[in-house]
Amino acid sequence: MNPVPRAAQDQENLNPDRSAGVALSAAQRSNLSPLTAWGYAWWRARSLGLLGARGFTLEREAALFRALCRPAPGQHWLDVGTSAGFYAGVLARSGAQVTAADLSPAMLRVAAAREPHPSIRWTQLNVEASDLPSTSFDGITVGATLNETRDPARLLLELSRLVRPGGQVWLMYLPRTAGPLQALLSRPSLGGLTFPDPAWVARQLPGCGRTDGLSVGAVRFERFERSGGR
Repeated sequence: MNPVPRAAQDQENLNPDRSAGVALSAAQRSNLSPLTAWGYAWWRARSLGLLGARGFTLEREAALFRALCRPAPGQHWLDVGTSAGFYAGVLARSGAQVTAADLSPAMLRVAAAREPHPSIRWTQLNVEASDLPSTSFDGITVGATLNETRDPARLLLELSRLVRPGGQVWLMYLPRTAGPLQALLSRPSLGGLTFPDPAWVARQLPGCGRTDGLSVGAVRFERFERSGGR
């Protein structure tokens, strides 16, 4: 896939018909707001510290990702729920070609302005209902989108379909603690967030095995590899 011209970046929608019938969580709907998109990068830079990982900066997160996943020139990655484009930028600076997908045109505009790299293709796309060809990507990143999606099992199944044999899936999410705050945020009117158990996550990625898992504060980072590679 080739990067699209900047003028077309905000308008490209790969699955307008199928995604129209997919129910969204309140958290997903809130991301459609230009105000949410405007403030997201500020929140993202501070979120891990607020979630118990004091001193774990975006630079340290990027270094952890590069050390475990080793993105390389010539690879094609999918960044699911790119938001302000953090992982898309890390991948592009590593030499990879990136399809950066998000439901929100407002998020894509912010991300494209923050990460103006020609190797990134900004795409309005609901990956839960993707028409992308199977085994299209050498790697897939998902940063917190797993918590926000209405149907996390459907999303994970789609990731396992899209990653090629020998490819990898990188997840960042808040796992289940059964605490009162998570119970509150799980209510549809207050976000409709989901907080999956790591063992459950692994079962929803058929053909993929977890190679790395690390908890930093309340946040979980995991790397999976699709079987069948040489």
